[in-house]
Amino acid sequence: MTATAHRETAPLDPKTWRQIVAPYQEPDLRRSVIQSSTTLVPFFALLYVMYRSLAYPYWVTLLLALPTAGLMVRTFIIMHDCGHGSYFPSRKVNDFIGFITGVLTLTPYVQWRRDHAIHHANSGDLEHRGHGDVYTLTVKEYLAADKWTRLKYRLYRNPFVMFGLGPVHLAIGQRRRPSSTATGKKEQTSVRSTNLALALAIAVAWYVIGLKAILLIYVPVFMIAGGAGIWLFYVQHQFEDTYWEPHQEWDYTTAAMDGCSYYKLPRVLQWFTGNIGLHHVHHLNPRIPNYNLQRCHDENSIFHNVTVLTIAESIRTVRLKLWDEESRRMVGYDHLRHSGRVKSIA
Repeated sequence: MTATAHRETAPLDPKTWRQIVAPYQEPDLRRSVIQSSTTLVPFFALLYVMYRSLAYPYWVTLLLALPTAGLMVRTFIIMHDCGHGSYFPSRKVNDFIGFITGVLTLTPYVQWRRDHAIHHANSGDLEHRGHGDVYTLTVKEYLAADKWTRLKYRLYRNPFVMFGLGPVHLAIGQRRRPSSTATGKKEQTSVRSTNLALALAIAVAWYVIGLKAILLIYVPVFMIAGGAGIWLFYVQHQFEDTYWEPHQEWDYTTAAMDGCSYYKLPRVLQWFTGNIGLHHVHHLNPRIPNYNLQRCHDENSIFHNVTVLTIAESIRTVRLKLWDEESRRMVGYDHLRHSGRVKSIA
């Protein structure tokens, strides 16, 4: 199904879909070890090659940053699966590898795991927005907001801010988390232990290769990977016929199938992104390891009636800013003017 077609999907019976996905949700230790090895070994190898490339014009290093960033995205996906308990049979191993891959991606693993669990539990719920998702206002909320609130929202939804400066926000914002419903003592300990591990890693690297080399190597890799990660998260939920409902009408399975896209990427990009483009399958059952998502999708017709986005189609989603309760779709600011609902959208 294309990105623009609107559909009404009947809620799936939980007993039915759980039986369907059950054969795919058991982690395969061998595949997990191989995937970890084919991700982390070349990741560190490319970081070393980037360091050696500093002896040449810097554009060489920047070119090498592209595949290295791809491997960082894949490293994050491993952490992501560990957070769902879907990567290794052992919870202790999941948490250990999750912590290590979290440090490599500047992410406090336990804190992120909690945030992401809230996202899965509330995705598409209009009354539980703003935690672990791309914050979205409805048309009515936007029109009722004052100019300062509108300006902040427009800045937040600006592609340069979201995808360009977003990684900076993640790098800084995840270094400290005040106590809240989503952040208890365990999560705060995760933030502090991650910060400590990062400080030790930076100190060792500073001693070995120097601060300048660290910045020239790691910063472009993180910025590219961070921007790509935010883009993936955005496009998997922010498409025209996505799903938003008031809490009393919200349904978990419908939110997974209608509120998540199938981002159909070229095979090499699907490899780098750990099959996360099969987001509808992942949201229906996050216990499925990333390497089983494609097979689960292909072998079961219930996953075929979803919004499919190509790269070209996904680029057009950037213009979508607001959820229109009347037409039940995401719209751009220009929709307000063209529909006659407002003269000025600033």
